[in-house]
Amino acid sequence: MPTTRKPRSGSMQYWPRKRAKRPFARVRSFSTASEPGLLGFAGYKVGMTHVVMTDNRAHSLSKGKNIVCPVTIIECPSIKTASIIFYKKTTNGLQVSSAVVASNLDKELERKISIPKAAKKKIEDFKAEEYDDIRALVYTQPKLTTIGKKKPELFEMSLGGKIEDKIAWAKENLGKEINVSDVLKEGSHLDIHAVTKGKGLGGPMKRFGIGRRSHKSEKSIRNPGNVGPWTGATQWRVAKAGQTGYHQRLEHNKWLIKVSTKPEEINTKPGFKRYGVVKNPFVLIKGSVAGATKRMIILTNPIRPNRKIPKEAPAINYISK
Repeated sequence: MPTTRKPRSGSMQYWPRKRAKRPFARVRSFSTASEPGLLGFAGYKVGMTHVVMTDNRAHSLSKGKNIVCPVTIIECPSIKTASIIFYKKTTNGLQVSSAVVASNLDKELERKISIPKAAKKKIEDFKAEEYDDIRALVYTQPKLTTIGKKKPELFEMSLGGKIEDKIAWAKENLGKEINVSDVLKEGSHLDIHAVTKGKGLGGPMKRFGIGRRSHKSEKSIRNPGNVGPWTGATQWRVAKAGQTGYHQRLEHNKWLIKVSTKPEEINTKPGFKRYGVVKNPFVLIKGSVAGATKRMIILTNPIRPNRKIPKEAPAINYISK
């Protein structure tokens, strides 16, 4: 039989393939929305299970029938608004102009940042027409979960609506708790921002998926056959060993099929492996989600929605425990 050749594999879109700077992702761009409110939420990855649901995809061969679907469970304890950040447009894009900090911050936030003693400005002092964008600085509450962690994650989240709507929302919600049911709706599409599971040093085959060489090849079997000319430096495109995993990744248009405030629907007596018992509201995402167990996942409104995915959540008949 002829030799199957696979000279190159692995996307060069992500470069360099190095470790992420922090264990949770940085959202680089947000979508827009007409309704005021947060354009995303955050939760902790619990694990995976499967559900039996009624297929409601318009052009599916199994439309109207019960199908088994793998889902990822993400526990979503309420988040709090720590600060409101005001932006102005400059020649270098949006730049931070000012900010106002909530007065009732949790003491656990001191593990993350230095909390100011008193706010110098009040949110009533800011006028909407003087700024081009307003965003909320929010933090999680891992102390409400069973993952054994107290230090919260602090990240920025965009707001929907016009500038006037954003100011009104900020006045009402600064320093208050926000629940997942107030932000995410069943059947909606989400972009998943996460840091993948770290795998340490990986060889070219595991890292880039190149083909295995013949058993008669010299020196190595799991390395590329040609690394370039004899003279000059090796090109960066050549598949070589290096850091594998623990990269920041974005996955578009994941289907949110359930938002629930009843943890007993999924909890088992011993809890989930390597996680524990779910105590807070949770969401079910169709398919897999990047990241290790207990890692924080950021869920945002989709930048480029997929029209083929239904906008209505399917009817779930059974959730495996």
